Amino acid sequence: MSDTVFTRTRGRPRGRPTNKPASNVKALERALILLQTVAEADSMSLTDLSQRAGMPASTVHRLLVTLQNFGYLEFNEESQLWTIGVEAFRIGGSFARRIKVVEAGRPILRALMERTGETANMAIADDGDVVFVSQVETHEPIRAFHRPGTRAHMHASGIGKALLAHMDGAGLDSWMAKKGLPTYTLNTIADPDALRSEMAAIRERGWAIDNEERTLGMRCVAAPVYNEYGEAIAGVSVSGPTVRIPDSVLTEYGVLVRQTADEITRSIGGAAP
Repeated sequence: MSDTVFTRTRGRPRGRPTNKPASNVKALERALILLQTVAEADSMSLTDLSQRAGMPASTVHRLLVTLQNFGYLEFNEESQLWTIGVEAFRIGGSFARRIKVVEAGRPILRALMERTGETANMAIADDGDVVFVSQVETHEPIRAFHRPGTRAHMHASGIGKALLAHMDGAGLDSWMAKKGLPTYTLNTIADPDALRSEMAAIRERGWAIDNEERTLGMRCVAAPVYNEYGEAIAGVSVSGPTVRIPDSVLTEYGVLVRQTADEITRSIGGAAP
C-alpha cells in the first residue's frame, strides 16, 4: 500500500508524516469509535466527527486516513464528507451470511436430528479452526455436545474435514504448515499424505467421517454448505456414540447429511460447485 501524502484540502487539516505506529489499544479504540460514528450518521464532516467523538481534529484526521487506506472509510472531495467504505461492507456482509446460514439451517438441522435420532450440528471455519455455531441435541441420554463458539482442530472433525476437502493442494499444505496435525486418538489422521488421500475420498463421495478421531467412542458424519459462488462456507453433521452410528449406517447417514447440506445451500441462494 502506498504511503499516505497529506495535502491542504478544504475541511481537512494539514498533517505531517510520522513513522510512529498507531497500533496501540487506545488508537484502535478511537478508530473504532470513529467508524461506529460514521456508520450511525451515514456521512459526516471532519469537524462534526471531531466534535461528536471529542477528539482533536488532527487526531481524528490521522485515524480517518488510516481507515481510508484500509478501505473501511471513503472521503468525498466535493462534499467533504466521510462515509463507510467497501471493506466495512464486505466484513458486514460476511457476518450477515453467517447469520443467514445459521437461521436458515436451524429448522433443517432439527429435521435431520429427528430423522437420525442423533445430534445435528453446524460449524464454520475461522482462522484455520472449525467453530460450532448451532446445534440441535438428540433426546438420547448419551449425546455429543458442542457449545456454540467451541473450536476444534479441522483434521479431527467431521465438518472440519468436509471443509478442508474443498481447499486446493496449496491451500491444504499451507493450512497443515500453520496448524499441524496433532494426534488425539489412535484414529487421528496425523500423516500429511494420509490426510490428502482422505480429502480426495471425501470429495468423491460428498461427505466426511470423523471416525473416533477426536474422541474415542464418538463418530460424526458431515457435509459442506455452499454460498452463491460455490464456496464451502459452513458444514453440517450428525454426531453420536459409535454404538449408535455403526458402519452399517454410515452410508445412509452420509446421504442424509449431504441432502441436508444441499437443502441449506439452496435456502441461502447457494450452489454446489
